Amino acid sequence: MQVFRQRQRAENVANKSSEKDTENRILRAALRLFANKGYDGTTTKDLATAAHVAEATIFRHFSSKKAILIEVATSGWVEILTDLLTELSEMGSYKAVAQVMRRRMLNLQENSDLMRVCFLEAQFHPELRDRIQGEVIEKMTDVAEAFFETAMERGIYRKMNPKIVAQVFLGMFAIAGFANETIMEQNPLTLQEIAEGISDIFLNGVLAKEEES
Repeated sequence: MQVFRQRQRAENVANKSSEKDTENRILRAALRLFANKGYDGTTTKDLATAAHVAEATIFRHFSSKKAILIEVATSGWVEILTDLLTELSEMGSYKAVAQVMRRRMLNLQENSDLMRVCFLEAQFHPELRDRIQGEVIEKMTDVAEAFFETAMERGIYRKMNPKIVAQVFLGMFAIAGFANETIMEQNPLTLQEIAEGISDIFLNGVLAKEEES
C-alpha cells in the first residue's frame, strides 16, 4: 500500500509538472505571436499550432484569449520588476542604484516582445491596464517604498515621501521600457547612455549646482 501511495504521489507531481510546462509553452507562444501579429491578428488556432498543443488544450488552461494576454503581460512585468527590486535589495551600496538601473535597462532589450505587447495592447484593453496597475505596479511600489524608506533612515537619500520616490523610480524605469524608440530600435551603446541618463536624473535631479560664493 505504501509503495502504491508513493507511486501515486510521484504521478501527481509529474502530471502537475507536465501541465505547468504546457501552460508555459502556451504563454511563450502567445508572447511571440501577440508581439508579431498583434492580439487581434492572432487566433487561438495560431496559438495552438505555435505551442504544439490541441486548440482544446488552450481552453483547458485559460478561459479565453484575453485571459492569455493578461497573463502574458502581468507575469512578464512581475518577473522584470521582481528582478529589479531583488537586485536593489542585494546591492552593497545604496548609491549603486545607478549601476542597477543601467543593467536592468540594458536587459529590457531582451524583453522587446513583452514591451511591444504591453505598449500596444494596453491602449485597447482596459482589463490589461487595470491588472498591471493593481497586481504589478501597486505591489512593486510598496516594496520599492520600503527600500527607499530604509535608505532615507540611514541618511543615504534625503528625507522625502518614500512612496513618491518609489513611484518616480519605477515610473522612469517603466516609461523607458515602453518607449519604442529606446528599447526596440536603439543599439546597446545608445541604451547604455539612456540608462545612465535616467540614473543620473533620478539620483541628482536636473538643476545645476549653485556655485559657492
